[in-house]
Amino acid sequence: MPELNAAERALYHAFIEQGLTRWLARLPKQLSRGLDRKRHGDLPAWEKAVAKLPPLPDERTVHLDQACVSVEVALPEADRRRCENLLRKLMPWRKGPFSLGGIEIDTEWRSDWKWQRVAPHLSSLKGRRILDVGGGSGYHAWRMAGVDAAFVLVIDPSPRFYYQFQAVRHFIGDADDNRTHFLPVGIEDVPERLEFFDTVFSMGVLYHRPSPLDHLLQLKDALSPGGELVLETLVVEGDASTVFMPGERYAAMPNVYFLPSSAALCHWLTRCGFTDIRVVDEAMTTLDEQRSTDWMSFQSLKDFLDPEDHSRTLEGHPAPRRAVIVARKR
Repeated sequence: MPELNAAERALYHAFIEQGLTRWLARLPKQLSRGLDRKRHGDLPAWEKAVAKLPPLPDERTVHLDQACVSVEVALPEADRRRCENLLRKLMPWRKGPFSLGGIEIDTEWRSDWKWQRVAPHLSSLKGRRILDVGGGSGYHAWRMAGVDAAFVLVIDPSPRFYYQFQAVRHFIGDADDNRTHFLPVGIEDVPERLEFFDTVFSMGVLYHRPSPLDHLLQLKDALSPGGELVLETLVVEGDASTVFMPGERYAAMPNVYFLPSSAALCHWLTRCGFTDIRVVDEAMTTLDEQRSTDWMSFQSLKDFLDPEDHSRTLEGHPAPRRAVIVARKR
């Protein structure tokens, strides 16, 4: 096995400390595949950008419990400009916001708004072991650490998000006591019947799965008995029998499969063995919450809606509507 870098050593140590021995044996292969340069042509550039971030002073103030995940640290102007240039090599930044050494990363999504809608309805995350499925650059994971979660693992198969996470880690340092980690894999790579995590988040993933019930069962497998699921996904209006399957594209996305009503989704969860199922939020996605920025300069939600009628997508489908459901494993 090749020599491990600091992030990989920390991940291995965390898995040993948490008793995840069955998963530990799979880590070398999963890391090798997830960070395979042959599969991801831009990966060397992202890796190099993170490696070139300059050393930071030990004195810093880290805020993980605020809307903007921020690190206050005094940087010489030359280092600040260097850091910003390197962070921009990791664009587009989609989930945030972050403020790192005076560098304001205005991400595509105001992920803090989603967190504000979700957090009041959760059991206390203090001391809990948490899996964040499809967690992107790790914004929500840092917020979980900010409320004293004991162990947070982000899984997402995107190596770009992995290096964005490591860049933020460079600024945060060990302010979270090294409780927050990232593994570049998908939910299908989590060992079967793991039954380990106290809380599992799956936000913005279900509609990308061609077999949504299988995804719900995979999430259930990762949860310990009585554990809490936090599920956020696109939905449509309707009753318990309403499920919409778009054509080739939905809001210009090619990989959207099933959009159930909230009632239908609750029925799915019941059939998959969840209980205490609650729809805690349902709202349209606004152009203020998802938009192009200087740090994500590609097309965003505005470009995917009917310019004459923002209640419809370009394809004529209902515009994005999202629901948050909290449930418990029996």
